[in-house]
Amino acid sequence: MSASPEGVTGGTVPAPVPAGASAPQRSSDQIRRDVELRRGELAGSVELLRRRVGELTDWRRHLREHRTEIVAGAAVAGFVVGGLIALRRRRG
Repeated sequence: MSASPEGVTGGTVPAPVPAGASAPQRSSDQIRRDVELRRGELAGSVELLRRRVGELTDWRRHLREHRTEIVAGAAVAGFVVGGLIALRRRRG
């Protein structure tokens, strides 16, 4: 979104009004359109965020996509645990 001093048109955000300056006068219809535009943008952003969170928290999908790495990591962990157990038995 880009700033536009003449108001909200085509998804733009009005430019900030400098301190001491008066805001450009907008009609109640322009304000309503602006509110509806923002409401639509917010709904789209929330839906996009909801989908992204769903993708990131889908552990089954992560398992499918990273099966090789998970199996390799489990094998390494098994060898490490087995080695530690063997060392303890030798010492004890």
